[in-house]
Parts: sequence; C-alpha cells; structure tokens
Amino acid sequence: MRDPFLTMALNNAWANATLYASLKDVPDEAFAAPRPGFFPSLKATLNHIWLVDLYYIDALEKGGLGRSVFDTQEAGSVATLASAQAAADMRLASFCQSLTPAMLDAPRVTDRPEGPVTERVGPLLLHLFQHQIHHRGQAHTMIGDAGIAPPQLDDFHLDYGRVPSAQAYFG
Repeated sequence: MRDPFLTMALNNAWANATLYASLKDVPDEAFAAPRPGFFPSLKATLNHIWLVDLYYIDALEKGGLGRSVFDTQEAGSVATLASAQAAADMRLASFCQSLTPAMLDAPRVTDRPEGPVTERVGPLLLHLFQHQIHHRGQAHTMIGDAGIAPPQLDDFHLDYGRVPSAQAYFG
C-alpha cells in the first residue's frame, strides 16, 4: 500500500468530488436551506469543511496565514465551493505526497484563539482527516434531507466493493 497519509488525502479528494457531484443540480436556495445538523445548511457545513482545510493546510505548509483564513469569503454556490474544495484537496494530496518519515514528527504552529500551539505534522494530518470525515457525514445526512440520494462514500480502501469512481484516485 502506498503511504497511508497520501491514501487518506486521495480518499478525501474522492469523497469530496463524489459528494459535490451529487449536489451539482441543487439550486442555491436549496443549498442554503435549513437542514438538520451541527451547521444550519449544506452551504454552511461544506464551507466549514473547506475553510478548516485551508487553515490546517496553511499550517502544514508553513504559510503563516493562521486564523486569517477564516476571513476568506464563503463560497456561495455549489460549483464555486466544489472548485475551491478540489483545489484545497489537491494541495493536501501534494503535501502528503512529499512527506518523509522525518516530516511526520516535524513541528507546525497552529494559531489558536489562546495563542500559538505547536503540534506535529502526523497528528495534525490525522486530526484533519477525522474532521473532514465527521462533517462530510453530517453533509451526507443533509443531502438525504434535501431529497437527494446520498452517494456511497465508504468504498474506497478495499478491493471488494470499491466503487469505480474511486479507481481514478486509488490507482
């Protein structure tokens, strides 16, 4: 198996692309409509995933933007957000592709409301993947609430039952 961090980054990219493909025909009003979940709508949930991805990717890349990434204007439409998320997903996959074992223990500073906190790359990546999965699951429920059949998002890693669309990412 290729590096598990790269595999998780590719799984994340595939799951996001699959999720957004199921939303491609959703009008803006339905995208922003109230839905059950931690965030009040699909739009708010998916913008949250994207902005938190940008925050952690910036920390991993030592970009120095810190919490200012949350000042980024939220994407208003499904298409705009899908494109922005895909770009973030490719940044994360590129970062993971360049990882070496030594880099997993390298320090990275995260800018927290209480001040800077130093973390290690490996745990930051694991946290980011967990965050993405957690909130994508909430979006998955909201898609069903919107009357759309939620896409299959858990058939990526195994040969048995792997959906054909995952082949492009898993190789």
